[in-house]
Amino acid sequence: MIDKETVIKVAQLSKLQLTEEEIELFSVQLSDILKFIEKLEELDTENILPFYELNQQEAPMRDDIPGEGLSNQEALSNAPQAENGFFVVPRVVSAEQIKEASS
Repeated sequence: MIDKETVIKVAQLSKLQLTEEEIELFSVQLSDILKFIEKLEELDTENILPFYELNQQEAPMRDDIPGEGLSNQEALSNAPQAENGFFVVPRVVSAEQIKEASS
């Protein structure tokens, strides 16, 4: 059985916060999964060919015909905010975060 410490360690590595009930539950569930995999390993697959794909149909393709693109003005016409010919979007990463990451 997978012990609580292992579940806690995996949760920490995954940046997950688990309750005590979740730790107990996942300990049991992960142990059951490993038992099932062990059972599958008992099967004789010596003469079984690998199975790669269920669907043998090919995806329909269309001709790749180049067309005229949008002008810069057309592309920006519905933008909530534009400046100097570019879209203006909220900053995702602050200069402070970049500085910390490069340290």
